[in-house]
Amino acid sequence: MKKIVTFVSIVLIGLTAKAQDAAGLKGAWFATSQFGYQQTKNADQKNTSLSVLPIVGTFVTPSVAVGAGVGFINIKADSNAGTAAKTNLFVIEPLARKYWNVAGSLYFFGQAALPVITGKEKESELKVNQFGLSVSGGFDYFVTKNFSVEFSYDLANFTSTTLEPKNGEKTTVTNFGLAHVANVDPFYNTALAGSNPNLTSPLSFGFKFIF
Repeated sequence: MKKIVTFVSIVLIGLTAKAQDAAGLKGAWFATSQFGYQQTKNADQKNTSLSVLPIVGTFVTPSVAVGAGVGFINIKADSNAGTAAKTNLFVIEPLARKYWNVAGSLYFFGQAALPVITGKEKESELKVNQFGLSVSGGFDYFVTKNFSVEFSYDLANFTSTTLEPKNGEKTTVTNFGLAHVANVDPFYNTALAGSNPNLTSPLSFGFKFIF
């Protein structure tokens, strides 16, 4: 209980603390990257998901940053019979962040992002298009003035995904979740050969370079 109270106190301080005006970050650029890998095995079937999203942005004020990520997601389902699905997706994600100084080099930030994902499942030529809104919060610790370590987690997430087969009617799947609790739609999962695809990651940990 003591640890929980301490954690909640830190978050509340981060939300109410005055942003550091003299941080000298206005006009500075930053570069980071989100990386994710997941593999599941069931009998003779193996499903893998790989995502890479480099992000570049700039501080428009000492406590507000804007940027965008451009990357890819690869989802593959293999079995003894061969490749059941291979999906290559292109990702672009504009985002904005607001920072609050907690103490010293530790900052709390809130982020809003608009991920857009598009691509095709090659085996069946199924087209996949998704847009969404993600609101997250996290902590950013500046090890030096040019290097920081950050951790964030989705607080709310909305996605609308359109699956358009080569022949037949397209299907739209809409998900909304708090703390990323929404489950993958069964049709959505089946269309990508049971690879259980969450196209956005709820948890993020990475390093950031400021220049």
